[in-house]
Amino acid sequence: MINDAKRKAIRLFAKGRELYKKREFVAALKYFDAAYKADPTDTPSDIFVARCKQYIKDPPAEGWDGVNQMETK
Repeated sequence: MINDAKRKAIRLFAKGRELYKKREFVAALKYFDAAYKADPTDTPSDIFVARCKQYIKDPPAEGWDGVNQMETK
């Protein structure tokens, strides 16, 4: 059963993903952070918080398709 916190996190994460795909990392970060705060067990939101922070500092190359490329093991 999905509780209210998880429902809220899912909605926030979905909006964050829309913005993330559009390369709007500052705005997306706010949604992922809010999703993680709504449900601290939401590992994907925590991962996307870190990715947004990285992409804000060092944006992906032109033509980026939204896929994260691992640089280290």
